[in-house]
Amino acid sequence: MKQIFYKGYVFKIPDLVYMPSDDTFLLAKYLNVHPGEIVLDMGTGCGILAILAAEKARKVVGVDINPYAILCALKNVKLNAVNSRKIVFRQGDLFEPISADEKFNLIIFNSPYLPVEEIKEGWLEKAWSGGINGRKVIDRFVNVAPNHLKENGRILHLQSTLSDVDKTVENLRKRKLSVRVIAEEKLEFETLVLILAKKT
Repeated sequence: MKQIFYKGYVFKIPDLVYMPSDDTFLLAKYLNVHPGEIVLDMGTGCGILAILAAEKARKVVGVDINPYAILCALKNVKLNAVNSRKIVFRQGDLFEPISADEKFNLIIFNSPYLPVEEIKEGWLEKAWSGGINGRKVIDRFVNVAPNHLKENGRILHLQSTLSDVDKTVENLRKRKLSVRVIAEEKLEFETLVLILAKKT
């Protein structure tokens, strides 16, 4: 069991759950939740972004395909004495556990974006494995996410230059969203890119 401290919170993370890293903290740095908003934290992992969002949000829904992540996130909510009525966690594949008419002011997603030649099926690998071109999960997310935005809603999406950022921007614009890159962080072999897409 690993443990990290961030912005006054403590998070305990077991081996089968993604450990918050540079990508998580870049998204957290630009996480801007307005009071009373309803937020979807896709790929919630240990629940760090959901807990940060709950500081101002009226309701946060955290989704993860990994059942161990859901258990971890629930424990971290309790560990940090966060109002559990504000956060709901659901286990499932992307929007599978979200009803068709459920809409959000903000959807955040630190997507699995690393290109891998061999698809691994372990729970931890699902947090970062993006398939052959790194877009296996990204494309599915982009195709559906705009359907779950309220009027003037927005998407905050984190990915890498290894998985074709331009294609993500193009596909979001095809869905009639206003799109721009709001932050970049250069690492040794890639650049992390944070995309903001708004429904106008």
